[in-house]
Amino acid sequence: MTETPDPAPDGWSATPPYGAPSYDPSQYGTPQYGQQAYPGQSLPPEQGYPTAPYGQQPPTPGYGQAGYSVPGFAGIADPWAPYGRDPATGTPLSDKSKTSAGLLQLFLGGFGAGRFYLGHNGIAIAQVITLILGWATFFFVVGFFVLLALGIWTLVDAIMMFSGGVRDSRGLILRP
Repeated sequence: MTETPDPAPDGWSATPPYGAPSYDPSQYGTPQYGQQAYPGQSLPPEQGYPTAPYGQQPPTPGYGQAGYSVPGFAGIADPWAPYGRDPATGTPLSDKSKTSAGLLQLFLGGFGAGRFYLGHNGIAIAQVITLILGWATFFFVVGFFVLLALGIWTLVDAIMMFSGGVRDSRGLILRP
């Protein structure tokens, strides 16, 4: 007669059944970084990023450094941001100027000039249609209010362009 092991409190056997391999931590070795540890085994301490000796900068290859050039982009430090990068976010700057866009919108905003300059053609066409609608109904009382609303719209639009609150059609921040 064979003796059965005592059951564990949850009803499962505390020892593996006959024929099942027993776990021996020495046969598996130490798990590597990213591996799951076996029961009874601890993971090795995480290794940090390699650091340079005190006072030295680790070498980081990149554009704009001596000895690194991109064919066809001579003299440009960053070919993916030829107009520079925004110092706050690091995103490339647009080829459009916020001063030019603001002045165009301030003086020719009824014609949508600032929005056409930035590539927002839908808003620019809406401003032109509003201008035409305002002049067509100017002799009625409605046209005066339409033109007044267009003037406020273009003034607010110009202020937003001057302050940098508007981006170009590609989503890039406008240059100063």
